[in-house]
Amino acid sequence: MKGELIPHKMLSLDPFSTWLGIEILECEIGRCRVAMTVRNDMLNSMGKAHGGISYALADTAFGFAANTHGKFAVSIETSINHIEALEEGDYLVAESVIEKVNTKLGFNIIEVKRDDELVALFKGVVYRTQKDWE
Repeated sequence: MKGELIPHKMLSLDPFSTWLGIEILECEIGRCRVAMTVRNDMLNSMGKAHGGISYALADTAFGFAANTHGKFAVSIETSINHIEALEEGDYLVAESVIEKVNTKLGFNIIEVKRDDELVALFKGVVYRTQKDWE
């Protein structure tokens, strides 16, 4: 399967990302941009987006980008810095902006933005299996 098509297949098999309302904006080998809008049912007790929302968006961009090389890539370590609080109605875009790949590991940095404002910074490491996407 062509690498830039893999994220579309992944999204079609991913009920959680579908529930979040994630859409794929663009993908190419090693890079993916995804987006979503923060809904009321994603808010925490303080009326702000739950931290897991921006985390999940970034994690999806990470997973999609890491798998564009055609092999199953599974997350082994991730972290996020929440920089700005998010509100209901915010339209968020997550993009894998840095990738380094070797035989077994892949390293990605994903920026989450609201318009041009950086609201979260996510780092992830994947283990690259030998299993091909078909």
